[in-house]
Amino acid sequence: MSNVTINQQGTQLTVSINGRFDFNALREFSQCYEEVAGSGIQFLVDMNHAEYMDSSALGMLLNMRNHLFQNGHSMEISNCNPNIKKIFTMAHFDKLFDFI
Repeated sequence: MSNVTINQQGTQLTVSINGRFDFNALREFSQCYEEVAGSGIQFLVDMNHAEYMDSSALGMLLNMRNHLFQNGHSMEISNCNPNIKKIFTMAHFDKLFDFI
């Protein structure tokens, strides 16, 4: 099973993380946003099924954020379990990203 799945409905593109979110997901994760054309797409990173996240995942999210904002897109992160939310808070990502 893929660690990253994508579902687009209109101008919202949902990137769902499944299981481990680590360096092994780099290629698959970066492809989900690097190939999007146009502007005004709302990206939602759904962490509902994420079981684990490491520092490389934090780096991937920063790269995604920078790329999206430069290209006129926006992003939010949703459905973080308490352990994942704690990682975001400890890394001060709660100040960089919008969580819903």
